[in-house]
Amino acid sequence: MGRHETPTNVLCMRFSALGDIAMSIPALYDACESHPEANFIYLTRTHPAQLFINAPRNLTVVGVDLARFKGLAGLRKLASQLMREYRIDTVVDLHDVLRTRLLRVMLRLQGARSASIRKGRADKRRLTRRHNKIMLQLEPTADRYADTFRRARINASRRFRSIFPEGKGPAAAFARVSPPKTAGERWIGIAPFAKHPGKIYPPEMMAEVVERLASRPSTKIFLFGAGEKERGVLEGWCVGKENVVNMAAASVGLPSELALISHCDVVVSMDSANMHLASLAGVPVVSVWGATHPYAGFLGFGQDTANAVQLDMICRPCSVFGNKPCLRGDYHCLRGIQPRLIADRVERLL
Repeated sequence: MGRHETPTNVLCMRFSALGDIAMSIPALYDACESHPEANFIYLTRTHPAQLFINAPRNLTVVGVDLARFKGLAGLRKLASQLMREYRIDTVVDLHDVLRTRLLRVMLRLQGARSASIRKGRADKRRLTRRHNKIMLQLEPTADRYADTFRRARINASRRFRSIFPEGKGPAAAFARVSPPKTAGERWIGIAPFAKHPGKIYPPEMMAEVVERLASRPSTKIFLFGAGEKERGVLEGWCVGKENVVNMAAASVGLPSELALISHCDVVVSMDSANMHLASLAGVPVVSVWGATHPYAGFLGFGQDTANAVQLDMICRPCSVFGNKPCLRGDYHCLRGIQPRLIADRVERLL
């Protein structure tokens, strides 16, 4: 297992989607705070490195361009660089895919011990199969991350509440798009997009949700998206509404968006990265679920399942990630959710 009984230089690895990396932060920050004598190195892609706001002093985030480390030779080069620079003695693999498995083996050959996440793949297959589904709540992914640290002999008390120590990010970070919230004003974040069709509430129906919520007195709405297509859709929802802000057009950057989200009273999100970003800021989320299901363990950290809007259908969930074609062909799991249900759930939280 390695030469060191007590972890000293701990390499954590997660390369995939922004939401997955966000879900790992509570367990990571807790591990860092509980073991100030150890050094933690988090290896990820370049873009997600922006997520690690107010990181513990003993955490170093290494964002790498994986195009520079292709194939076995590239991974050997990366493993050698990591060992040379950080003297890794413990590897915590929070991804468990071919790339991280190979890195794990290469670092073990140099004396590091390792632990990898247990994803519960068989249980997820039973949950999402077409017939004879086993509808049970699986272990939350955030808990799976914490369990991986424990199996690496890194026990941590669960203290994480927000990436912002005071609970709110600095208002100066988003001053370009909005002045600070005034007394009695309510802020609502709405993030209507996701990577796969099985997780996207129909835009014309979400537009109605925006209409309903924008009519509330003393209410300001921030719309989140990325790319030209999403920016254009959100721009249409802002027409004639002075209290609705298109954050996709503002292009303030991820740290500023996180600071703004921390000031929101509630965020409406799909089963997507924005749910996890709001969770990092300690903000309640009304989450909308279609092909996927909270039972798979991807509900945002600290979120209440009572705020998950979803329909009971015998074909749900059909996918862990929402990336499979609809068996019915109509995505009724999403189209069957009336806009007023989402708006009413937001009103209940406000």
